[in-house]
Amino acid sequence: MAKKERAVDSEHLRQSVDDIVARMGIIEQFGDAAEHIEGLADIETDRFGIAVVTVDGEMIVGGDADTAFPIQSISKVFSLTIALRAFGDTVWKRVGREPSGDPFNSIVDLERHEGKPRNPFINPGAIVVVDMLLDLPKKHDGPRTVRDMLVAETGDKEIGVDRAVFDKEASSGFTNRAMANMCKAFDNLNHDVEAVMKPYVDQCALALSCRQLALAGRYLMRKQTGGGEPDGSDDARLARRVNAMMLTCGQYDGSGDFAFRVGLPAKSGVGGGILAIAPGVASVAVWSPTLDENGNSLLGTLALELLSEKMGWSVFG
Repeated sequence: MAKKERAVDSEHLRQSVDDIVARMGIIEQFGDAAEHIEGLADIETDRFGIAVVTVDGEMIVGGDADTAFPIQSISKVFSLTIALRAFGDTVWKRVGREPSGDPFNSIVDLERHEGKPRNPFINPGAIVVVDMLLDLPKKHDGPRTVRDMLVAETGDKEIGVDRAVFDKEASSGFTNRAMANMCKAFDNLNHDVEAVMKPYVDQCALALSCRQLALAGRYLMRKQTGGGEPDGSDDARLARRVNAMMLTCGQYDGSGDFAFRVGLPAKSGVGGGILAIAPGVASVAVWSPTLDENGNSLLGTLALELLSEKMGWSVFG
């Protein structure tokens, strides 16, 4: 029997969030913003925001929760969701489900596996997923792009692109193009490389606040009953699959340590954001642009570790 959604002690959660924001404000930071992406290196690193949406619909925020930032690789969660809803488990014929053990932009790993990316959250995996979205059937009645899905989930039609990030990655991104060409060489890319790169760069450059991102992740926290259709149409089954990928592959080469410390499915981006899910309980978004050696937000990870411990939200009990 599936676990039921459980109510959250709102006062305890609010006090926990306030305490975490206060702690983040006094911790010295040792990382760097993502210097390889235009616009990110200039962001002040002493920034922190958090937003929590509970299963009861309550929103609790703190710090810079309304500051927009490029979501970067967090977009891969939503593109994967669209692909799974449209194509079901056939997605896994073209993208694997294992942690890579190599950098997220490793060409060597891609060649080793003959153009099949190890998982949908490393760059070549996300590029292949975007290639799939270009083949969505005309009768597909759901969102067709990540932006469409974010608008549908948040109700905010004003979600836009960070132009500085988009322009930089659209004009460079040579490693990503090399990986796309490698996939193409092994017949795992149906469209021209440039036709795939534009929507890929576009979704990475989408700018959301913590408040918006937490709203966008609500579909992953809800427990729903259903028939478990093998085509992936059942929302509960899809959420389990996406959350599993987030837990095992969502933090680049820091996924194991993150699971050990935080114990929640989560996906990070080099813009400093992290979307984390407490299944059946809450959707959480944090942002702080200072990154660790794996490209994950230093303060964001620490904040989620504290929140999971304070609220008892780890999926491991």
